[in-house]
Amino acid sequence: MIIEDAVLRREWLVACRTDELQEKPLGVMLMGERVVLFRNEEGIHAFKDLCIHRGAKLSLGCVRDGNLVCPYHAWEYDGSGACVKIPQLPADRAIPGKARTFKYACKEEYGLVWVCLDSEQPAPMFALPEWTDESYRNVMWGSTTVEAKPPRVIENFLDVGHLAVVHEGYLGVSTHTIIGDYHVIYDEHSIRSEEIEVFQPDPDGSGQAKNVYYTYEILRPMTVKFTKRDKETDNKMSIVLTVAPKDAETTIAYGILSFNYPMDLSDQEIAAFQDVIFAQDKPVVENQKPEDLPLDLQAELSLACDRMSIAYRRYLKDSGLVWGTA
Repeated sequence: MIIEDAVLRREWLVACRTDELQEKPLGVMLMGERVVLFRNEEGIHAFKDLCIHRGAKLSLGCVRDGNLVCPYHAWEYDGSGACVKIPQLPADRAIPGKARTFKYACKEEYGLVWVCLDSEQPAPMFALPEWTDESYRNVMWGSTTVEAKPPRVIENFLDVGHLAVVHEGYLGVSTHTIIGDYHVIYDEHSIRSEEIEVFQPDPDGSGQAKNVYYTYEILRPMTVKFTKRDKETDNKMSIVLTVAPKDAETTIAYGILSFNYPMDLSDQEIAAFQDVIFAQDKPVVENQKPEDLPLDLQAELSLACDRMSIAYRRYLKDSGLVWGTA
């Protein structure tokens, strides 16, 4: 099923991590569309994963002299999507103008490869100051799959009330479940919460339980962020979560973790801990009903601590996004 949502098709969606794309073409699924990625001296390109000749999957081919080569009849496509070589044609025969594949907008940013399926009017990319700030260490996490709609995955990330329940012993404890009141701040760049006080048993790996302060931000319909701050040391850790619908049932999630303080853990160990946390969320999110996130604020009962969730639902409604919502 191809997902036809005008808002989502204008969004920059993560297709893979930059380090996942090597010499061979890489086939991915975005919004039910087969997409092929390949790299040449011009950069990374994203095409519809379909040869115009006989419908072969271009990602099964190879890259030769900067061109993407079809595995079936060795037709070659340059970075613009135009077919520049057809081995079956005599040398004096012109290549038909129709011989080209569909090209999507594509770029590398924040260690990820992003694709926009609507090349004519892509949405703006969000800013991540930590990525270029030398005082921060950045760690990549993902990909991981969730059998749920993207808005449900995003809202779970924005939900502060579940930390002491679903992630007890890691991100909270059952004796400290109350969430203090906070407000949501709206400006031209983002929608974010005020700092929310959260008690955690070991927020920085020191073994010392303490209160830390969470700030949640909505950056794009499929991209959100939280920052955790220790007021005693001003140590900060942030996670950007960005998700994309692979198809009608499956969401792919990636994360960018940033730390402004030293950690003894390797990148692999940090990512493995995120796997543990995400694995605790998955069975809950994958079984929520309805699968589509209700945008009618009367459809579910909300509390004051759900203000970021409410803000996200309003944001989606205002943006005109339909897919994965009710």
